[in-house]
Amino acid sequence: METHAVYKHRWLPWILLLPTFVILLVFLYYPTLETFRLSLYRVAFLGLRKTFVGLANYRELLTNPTYHQVFLNTAVFSALVVFFSMAIGLFLSVLANQKIGGRRFYRLLLIWPYALSPAVAGAIFLFLFNPQAGIVNYFLQAFFKVQPDWLGQPTLAVGVLVAAAVWKNVGYNVVFYIAGLQNLPGDVLEAALIDGATPWQRFWKVTFPLLSPMTFFLFVMNTIYAFFDTFPFVDLLTQGGPNGATNILIFSIYRDGFRFLKTGVAAAESVVLFVGVVLLTILQFRLGERRVHYGG
Repeated sequence: METHAVYKHRWLPWILLLPTFVILLVFLYYPTLETFRLSLYRVAFLGLRKTFVGLANYRELLTNPTYHQVFLNTAVFSALVVFFSMAIGLFLSVLANQKIGGRRFYRLLLIWPYALSPAVAGAIFLFLFNPQAGIVNYFLQAFFKVQPDWLGQPTLAVGVLVAAAVWKNVGYNVVFYIAGLQNLPGDVLEAALIDGATPWQRFWKVTFPLLSPMTFFLFVMNTIYAFFDTFPFVDLLTQGGPNGATNILIFSIYRDGFRFLKTGVAAAESVVLFVGVVLLTILQFRLGERRVHYGG
């Protein structure tokens, strides 16, 4: 039997929801609308003067080779982070789901990096890969007599940045994948085992398809993470260098808005990033759900 809350006054529920509406309006909807508006202006220092320029800021993004490189960097970096975060997370989840002694302790070790703030995770990798005083170069020098300039060479800098972002987010994927593995229908897996399927065949033909709803969800969440939550790694490790190789869109927005005080251009970049993520998410839902199998 369904029950419904009954209020003496019709306006009482709206009063109870008013604080939530105020917070959403002040901290979410107003900044979003203001960003769209500012993207149509050239803004002088501290916003003292605004000049309407229409779509000029967007034309600059589309015609400036520097921003072309930023968009390419963002696409490559995000693809690498999403792929390796999910692939390593799934691999570790399958291992951690085995019935072995101390598996709870192993799972805790896999998950704890996610509890760290991105700034702390970035600082850890800065200490590890510092070209002069990093632990990694200390051991490489001791055993192989080499000291790579991890943060001074474009390819190595991108690799360190991707490694930091992946290490931070793998625990998130492990949590969900372990939950998914523990809720798989045992009779299906047992039937595959009786039919003589190899461990790889059981994983690829049975386990992975059954995990498709979880994989689809994590694909969307990891994409959002790669676009929006990786700013601290760039800021701490590379500052967008060397030679702009790690200057991704979220860092470019910060740099243009707060260092170069190009508020209008930064707002236009924010709109492009917002629209890009929305379109990518819609595309993922339209194409990805065709391969998702719900139910057991």
